[in-house]
Amino acid sequence: MSDLNTLHNRVVWFDIPVADLDRAISFYERVLAIEVDKQSFDGFEFATLAHAEGNGGCLVPNADGVSATQGPLIYLNVDGRLEEAVALVEDQGGSVTQSIHQIGPYGQRAVILDCEGNRLALHSSLSM
Repeated sequence: MSDLNTLHNRVVWFDIPVADLDRAISFYERVLAIEVDKQSFDGFEFATLAHAEGNGGCLVPNADGVSATQGPLIYLNVDGRLEEAVALVEDQGGSVTQSIHQIGPYGQRAVILDCEGNRLALHSSLSM
């Protein structure tokens, strides 16, 4: 039973819908300072965000799925570089809807819309 508890309440994967895959790849590479790998499988293009041990996600072409007001709020890790990441958001075609603020003992976050219009949180558990 203890093995099951190690996975409880842990995000293991996510899909972020996008209208323009190449634009979204550029946004996430710059803002998160990670590698984003464009791939194709059975004629379907998508891009995976750099990740380890199964904790990651991908950008999926699905313009109808983009939403700034609905769905879960995904927190993306930018530990130690929250201010830098937020400063890059608008340069990369996104917008900041909530500036950097403390979230109790859990660090700081800023809520943004990415270049596709998805609502996301940039999170750092480290001090800025």
